[in-house]
Amino acid sequence: MQEAQNTISFIRDYYGTNDFIPLHEPRFLGNEKKYLNDAIDSTFVSSVGMYVDKFEDMMTHITATNKAVAVVNGTAGIQIALKLVGVEKGDEVLTQALTFVATANAISYNNAEPVFLDVDRDTMGLAPHAISEFLQNYGELKEDGCYNKQTGKKIAACLPMHTFGFPARIDEIVNICEKWNIPVVEDAAESLGSTFNGKPTGSFGDLGVFSFNGNKIVTSGGGGAIVTNDVEMGVKAKYLTTTAKKPHAYEYFHDELGYNFRMPNLNASLACAQLENLDMFLRSKRELALGYANFFADTNIKFRSESPNTKANYWLMSVELEDKQARDNFLKITNESGIMTRPIWKLMYKLPMYENCYRDEQKNAEYLEDRIVNITSSVR
Repeated sequence: MQEAQNTISFIRDYYGTNDFIPLHEPRFLGNEKKYLNDAIDSTFVSSVGMYVDKFEDMMTHITATNKAVAVVNGTAGIQIALKLVGVEKGDEVLTQALTFVATANAISYNNAEPVFLDVDRDTMGLAPHAISEFLQNYGELKEDGCYNKQTGKKIAACLPMHTFGFPARIDEIVNICEKWNIPVVEDAAESLGSTFNGKPTGSFGDLGVFSFNGNKIVTSGGGGAIVTNDVEMGVKAKYLTTTAKKPHAYEYFHDELGYNFRMPNLNASLACAQLENLDMFLRSKRELALGYANFFADTNIKFRSESPNTKANYWLMSVELEDKQARDNFLKITNESGIMTRPIWKLMYKLPMYENCYRDEQKNAEYLEDRIVNITSSVR
């Protein structure tokens, strides 16, 4: 497959190495070591410290929200966000099957059930038309919310995901869900720095959740953040994720079931230094995306670019092959040549723990599953 060989040459020339090239590795170009040393010298290395507070302040500014809460990882953040909007045992949550497993797992951790709806082919995010069609067929509004008239279960939330940093049609999703009295939690784990109509992802729904895993555009090694414009809900998120302990100088009293989902100050110090370079990372990503777009323009491989009215962070660069066989050949050749590439995730209902969940036709999701490949995306 000559196009795969040409891609390998382009990537090696861009990064200037013949060594193994990972899919996405972090770049530590600023105050990371300084802030880590500050945290160590302060002795506040666990879940309390100045960098936790600084990180939360920075996230409210970046996401244009009123409250941010540092958590141990994005999955835990989604779990708590769903709980905050009222998801309970036996409820249903509308989401997409084309996603990382953490999205579905966070629903299950609340003892609720995911309902897998199709995605848009261009954004790879949850499709508004799929939500509308499902609700028109199965939705029933009652005084306390929306119910699935076939199963009798409450549809307690909608959880769209901004795939690879490409914003979903989040305005339409929110509008539809408002009509049906369904809260929206944005899985913005991959989309820090992305915007829809100039507004940051994570700020549209009742709450948004970001990840700072080691492979994200900004990393704290491990970590996440819940953001919201509802300050009261944000305060509750902080309370629940810090073991639901009543404030007191020395006594320990917990008045409800809380969670030890706190981000350590050490991780927060790393995150703060990384966030200081977010704009530079975004510029570098867009430079690489432009290079890829030009390179693939006259090939049979389609480079996936942002949709109109959006600005993607291009966390993971994505290409679309002609079919599954072409995808598999591309993956084999690139990986055997020391260039890490990977397919999109296996659809959630193809995993054993979710195989019995409701799903719609999934026409676009299955199309994308057969064709999408992530290619080298690191900041140079």
